Amino acid sequence: MQKLLNWVDERLPVIDAWNKHVGKYYAPKNFNFWYFFGSLAMLVLVNQLVTGIWLTMSYNPSGEGAFASVEYIMRDVEWGWLLRYLHSTGASAFFVVVYLHMFRGLMYGSYQKPRELIWIFGMLIYLVLMAEAFMGYLLPWGQMSYWGAQVIVNLFGAIPVIGEDLSLWIRGDYLISGITLNRFFALHVVALPIVLLALVVLHILALHEVGSNNPDGIDIKKNKDENGIPKDGIPFHPYYSVHDLLGVAVFFFIFFIVVFFFPEMGGLFLEKPNFEPANSLKTPAHIAPVWYFTPFYAMLRAVTVDLFGLDAKFWGVVVMGAAIAILFVLPWLDRSPVRSIRYKGWLSKIALAIFVISFVVLGYLGIVPATEGRTTVAQILTTLYFAYFILMPFYTRMEKTKPVPERVTG
Repeated sequence: MQKLLNWVDERLPVIDAWNKHVGKYYAPKNFNFWYFFGSLAMLVLVNQLVTGIWLTMSYNPSGEGAFASVEYIMRDVEWGWLLRYLHSTGASAFFVVVYLHMFRGLMYGSYQKPRELIWIFGMLIYLVLMAEAFMGYLLPWGQMSYWGAQVIVNLFGAIPVIGEDLSLWIRGDYLISGITLNRFFALHVVALPIVLLALVVLHILALHEVGSNNPDGIDIKKNKDENGIPKDGIPFHPYYSVHDLLGVAVFFFIFFIVVFFFPEMGGLFLEKPNFEPANSLKTPAHIAPVWYFTPFYAMLRAVTVDLFGLDAKFWGVVVMGAAIAILFVLPWLDRSPVRSIRYKGWLSKIALAIFVISFVVLGYLGIVPATEGRTTVAQILTTLYFAYFILMPFYTRMEKTKPVPERVTG
């Protein structure tokens, strides 16, 4: 076996790659609860890929057969119902762990120098995940899949000059139809997963090049012993590879409770109208996207004023796009001399709390039907969402920060 490993390693540096990225990759010794979610995101990604491959074996990507094939998977394919629920629940679990992973980055300044590229790759992963989820949203070919996709695609029609042609190009038809379903299926199972996997690899390579951040925001590479090993670091394997098993066990416990007992989650994960086949002549009483899109959907609906000769729908699309785009420039907005929220001033702590509350409440407002009062609240919260980023260069520079210790504190 050793001779075989040596033969392979001479031609493909497997052992060297293992040591660089796992065995001899030194991570800060003070990782806490918030550092479980990176590995959990990898776990859910594997779940989505594996269950997705098995589902495609019985799925029929056509307007005539899509809904029936999903019912066939649920009723007649052996363990098909479990595969489908693992995949649908996994989609929501993916966004849960990604949102918590992003929140940890905001708390501990994981986007600051020299980790800007890690953050940008992470945001690209988030963007591709949203596209992947949207493409997959249409595939069950139920009422909410059909009409939700219709609403989202029609938003592109609000873009001046090219909007109508762009919407037509995305649909491949004048309405959401079988050809739309077919192209969304191709993107969902082939193109976007390839891009997603490439971005995940780049995200990890960039992370391991500069090293992991930690709750203190201290660069452990600056404090090494005589052997060049960080004094505040420990090998990722076996310490964190075994440590992460605890997070995996807790995650699986919660995940399988949802899969076996609450797979629809009261309509949040699988909407009730989606158990009816798509019908272009019957519109659901209330159309809303899946919960992980709803904060941005609420922002879109919050814009109700026509400006500069362009209608409110166009400006809603602009606001929704800007809400995602502004995340990419976050590393250059934070002017604080410290990374971690532990040592930042009270302005940063209050701003982060308001931002999180605004995002969560916007998510709720995007689920429920719009009213005049809810629209007003959404407008206020959208303003607070953008204020967190726009005002960041000012409050992070002017606030008083605490002294950062030279070594990690645990």
